[in-house]
Amino acid sequence: MKKLILVILILSSSIVVSAQQTDNSYNLPAVNIFDINQSPFNTGDIDNEGKPIIISFWATWCSHCSRELNAIQENYEDWQDETGVKLIAISIDDARNAARVKPLVNGNGWEFEFYLDKNSEFKRAMNVVNIPHIFLLDGQGNIIYSHNAYAPGDEEELYDRILEITEKED
Repeated sequence: MKKLILVILILSSSIVVSAQQTDNSYNLPAVNIFDINQSPFNTGDIDNEGKPIIISFWATWCSHCSRELNAIQENYEDWQDETGVKLIAISIDDARNAARVKPLVNGNGWEFEFYLDKNSEFKRAMNVVNIPHIFLLDGQGNIIYSHNAYAPGDEEELYDRILEITEKED
């Protein structure tokens, strides 16, 4: 009888765990990183006043990352006007390459918020393996979409997801 109860407990707990894992939304971990001017910033403070947020993990040495950020920049002002979305770009360049971030940002005219994750702590906390990696958060800070790699046109799918969020929140 004890074995039967033990088996039932194990099965019921595994069902609860798997049910929790099927929920696609979860909040951001709070990790200390730096803004582009080397001021400390905690990722738990990321906010957009109830509007969607895009978080893009990238690096200066990643050509696909630059292409993705350029493609988004082409539409970013319109996206902001229509949905209020904000893009936060997290550079995973280490301490040796972090000095290259600001000149690259300025040279490309990217108008996003930029942060440095020099120790890859935020990257690890978000389970980012490959870059570029995009996360889309709803207005409550829940991650509702994630995509890594970049191919031309991916930004259109991202925009469609942003529109879905803003329609649900209105």
